[in-house]
Amino acid sequence: MKNIAKLSIICFLVIVSSSCRHDFLDIKPRGQLTSENFFETEEHAIWATNAVYQHLRDWDVHVFYFLGLTDMASDDAYKGSEPGDAVQLNDLINYTFDPNHPAFISIWRGYYRGIYRANLAIKNIPDIDDMDPDLRDRLVAECKLIRAYFYFNIVRWFGDVPLILEPLDPDEYFQARIPESEVYEQIIQDLKDAEAVLPLKSRYGANDIGRATKGAAQGLLAKVYLTIGDWMNAEQYARAVVNSGEYNLWPRYNEIFLPSGEHNSESLWEVGAMAVLSAAGVNNPGSSAYNQVQGVRGIPNLGWGFNQPSDELIANYEPGDPRRGATIMGPGDVLPDGSAVIQNNPNMVNERYNRKAWVPPHVGFQENGPGNIRLLRYADVLLILAEALNEQGNAGEALTYINMVRERARGSNNFILRDLTEMNPSELRPMIWRERRSELGMEHHRWFDLKRTDQLRIIMEELKTLVRPNGQPKFPNLQFDESKHYRFPIPQQEIDLSGGLMTQNPGY
Repeated sequence: MKNIAKLSIICFLVIVSSSCRHDFLDIKPRGQLTSENFFETEEHAIWATNAVYQHLRDWDVHVFYFLGLTDMASDDAYKGSEPGDAVQLNDLINYTFDPNHPAFISIWRGYYRGIYRANLAIKNIPDIDDMDPDLRDRLVAECKLIRAYFYFNIVRWFGDVPLILEPLDPDEYFQARIPESEVYEQIIQDLKDAEAVLPLKSRYGANDIGRATKGAAQGLLAKVYLTIGDWMNAEQYARAVVNSGEYNLWPRYNEIFLPSGEHNSESLWEVGAMAVLSAAGVNNPGSSAYNQVQGVRGIPNLGWGFNQPSDELIANYEPGDPRRGATIMGPGDVLPDGSAVIQNNPNMVNERYNRKAWVPPHVGFQENGPGNIRLLRYADVLLILAEALNEQGNAGEALTYINMVRERARGSNNFILRDLTEMNPSELRPMIWRERRSELGMEHHRWFDLKRTDQLRIIMEELKTLVRPNGQPKFPNLQFDESKHYRFPIPQQEIDLSGGLMTQNPGY
């Protein structure tokens, strides 16, 4: 993916950004690419596909409010940073938001823009005549996988959403919501289409490392089926990943999120990023602000300090679990490269940081982040397989896969994280959930896991009962309401602009 990030996509970005306007390129400038002359060559198809990948690094997709709607809205993280900075994030933690909150506007905008880019490529690449047919099919499959990923997130957040599968004309911009079951059907179809075409990870050359693979499609299918409670298909596709022989757990957990751990043997899919400056000294579109937002705030000055790992996440780890230190860092800790010790920031409360988002010094401003965003790891697939097996009454085989994850985590220390032996599926179930939280902490899975397992209401009620040492409630403003908060609100501006065609989720 870092090689993908290097490729020029500016010409296509001009087309994409212009095509969102009603006065889309009425005049064809001489020597410039427009909608009429863009999708004509194989190079255009590659550019178009790379632009879909590029959007995965967008602020509205995987940066600021993405953290709010995954980690902070769960029990894994607090707002972080200084108390007065970006206070609107507290609304996501306390569930005091309404349909006008900027988080939902941002996420909706970001994901549908990404869907638009994917639709544009999927529709037009097949019509390019002078093109290698295998490459053409592969690029379309890559775009279908990314489109499925975009829809997978927004359907989990919002429920019923507009299902748009082609680039829209200006008079078609406002669409009604489609039942989420139909959205899931399309997600599954896109991923099956992708699986049938995409190569194995090992078949890609060095210049294409990070592109979507058959394993990524199978892993996402397993995750989708797990989400909708189809245990048999979740098992089938997770097992396909395991049986492919393409992936292995990286031996050292604390290295997975370092630069040296990018695209390692455990990586099914990750968003690549590079810190490269243009000739004019401008940050390159291959970078991301993901690292900056979560970086150390103070000394050393690495970022803004948002997405603070919570006390509740810390309490989840078993005694001695090395994954805690590989996930969370704070004052007194040495940075992963040994370059500095984190100093206490007196302006922050309970200062902690997401170690998995750390990156070493790089060119450009902090937002020119070079850190890859890990979307799907082999450990996740193993735990999906364990959960699917356990839900079908096969606790014995489920233990095989959960214990593989625990064995890697404990390393050579045989006195911690001993193998689980529970054979009762009902008793093993919460153990698997706990293992997912320890293994995947601060990787933005927690809210989705709480929702699909119907733990969200239980966890939020528990948070309401927590008290501080002084006897005061720890979360005095938490207003979670299970009758509405299993879905986030549709942005009010989308409803208003649609003239009533778009409806709101219950309770908002």
